[in-house]
Amino acid sequence: MLHSLTCRGGLVSAPHHLAAQAGAAVLREGGHAVEAMVAAAATIAVVYPHMNSIGGDGFWLIAEPGQEPVAVRACGAAAGLATPGFYAEHGHTAIPTRGPRAALTVAGAIGGWAEALAVAQGWGRALPLSRLLADAIGHARRGVPVTRSQVGLTASKWPELKDVSGFAETFTPHGLPALGDTLAQPRVAATLEQLARAGLDDFYRGDLARSMARDLTAVGSPLRLGDLQAYRARRVAPLSVSISAGRLYNQPPPTQGVSSLAILALFDRLGVREAEGFAHVHGLVEATKRAFVWRNARLGDPDAMAARGDDPQAFLGEASLDAEARRIDPGRAAPWPLPAVPGDTIWMGAADAQGRVVSYIQSIYWEFGSGIVLNESGVNWQNRGASFTLGPGPNALAPGRLPFHTLNPALARLKDGRTLAYGTMGGEGQPQTQAAVFSRHVLFGQDLQAAVSAPRWLLGRTWGEESTNLKLESRFDPALIDALRAAGHEVQVVGAYEDMMGHAGAVSVHRSGVIEGATDPRADGVCAGV
Repeated sequence: MLHSLTCRGGLVSAPHHLAAQAGAAVLREGGHAVEAMVAAAATIAVVYPHMNSIGGDGFWLIAEPGQEPVAVRACGAAAGLATPGFYAEHGHTAIPTRGPRAALTVAGAIGGWAEALAVAQGWGRALPLSRLLADAIGHARRGVPVTRSQVGLTASKWPELKDVSGFAETFTPHGLPALGDTLAQPRVAATLEQLARAGLDDFYRGDLARSMARDLTAVGSPLRLGDLQAYRARRVAPLSVSISAGRLYNQPPPTQGVSSLAILALFDRLGVREAEGFAHVHGLVEATKRAFVWRNARLGDPDAMAARGDDPQAFLGEASLDAEARRIDPGRAAPWPLPAVPGDTIWMGAADAQGRVVSYIQSIYWEFGSGIVLNESGVNWQNRGASFTLGPGPNALAPGRLPFHTLNPALARLKDGRTLAYGTMGGEGQPQTQAAVFSRHVLFGQDLQAAVSAPRWLLGRTWGEESTNLKLESRFDPALIDALRAAGHEVQVVGAYEDMMGHAGAVSVHRSGVIEGATDPRADGVCAGV
């Protein structure tokens, strides 16, 4: 598919076709964009379990015509017992990336579903929660065929996950999965049925919370019932920046949303007029370096940042961005690398016939998160807290702190009247892929689907990759690759359609009411329209 799909009644873009269809079915029944996204989010947690889970976090941007966009921060804090001393007592010099002590932050996604539905209260007749979760429950009960990426990642990560509590019996009940195998998750089905009956708050303050707390304690996690009970998702003001095409929005800390906004705002200042050439790719790569320098030095828990005087919105001010843009050499690559972080995530977008648009990310951090699967509920818990450091720094571990997040759903209100939701999975690559898709489509006029499908690049390490060089998919013009090398970029050519480049998507509502969508050929998704 080389062109975007269009409709008028609503559209959902997701990296798995069953999630997109679950959201579109809700739209057909009169649901709005947030309800469609909750249905899609519940479904994707079942059908793409290597990428996300109800034991993970989520971030929302919600745009209603005539109103400022609303951000929902649904990420959990570190447990009360999670201190550097706790890890030292257990013989750790760094936070483990797998196993029970990697499961140290509250899973916030379910609370985010509830808060997003509260934001949308009054948008029309509310569909019951049981309807929103019905598709996910059915898929968990009946089972779904495992995807190519799940097969590959289960095999590649097997040595570090096979001995983690609950992992093997859940995801490899008959051995390592192969294409054509079916994965059923009856415990997850029962957990979603419990949430449908008791309400989403049960995840934190009800019978389900007590069950999960018992299992977390039993396997050795520092999380306790009190940590779950203290959690609340929050509405927060999104970060924003104006560029020549309109106003861009993204999540504030602890996410790297500031990086996504800064990359595009810096690139906009370079005056590049043509896509796909050296100036386009080099300019965005160099803008990425400037954005990542600020991010790596300052980004972390928002309260800790405020105490230090680190203001991401000030970094996005005109004078600051002008100064950063002047540091970009249009012909030479700046020195690199700097430290990078991996991540596993899904992005989804939804729009309804009333012009309301949602950009949403749901994540467990690394593939399969901590690997812990809770015995009673079947919930696979994230390892987001593994991004904390045990020593001093902007992301130092402390009880109640929020860890650094690569997650950053993006949204733009363009001067031509369009509202565009766009995003991707891919850890370090998320803001880079966002910049590639946005610049191609908005700044240079490419078809939305063509912009998502086009060859991409990745500076740094992400999604199972340890190298920190500049990776380019092999579909780029060889002359461009040679020019980038000549400018000092350490280039590695990879496959034509690489998972490491992310699973991107976009949904755009035009002033006319036409809704346009795109999904990534690197994933297993579709755009499902109404």
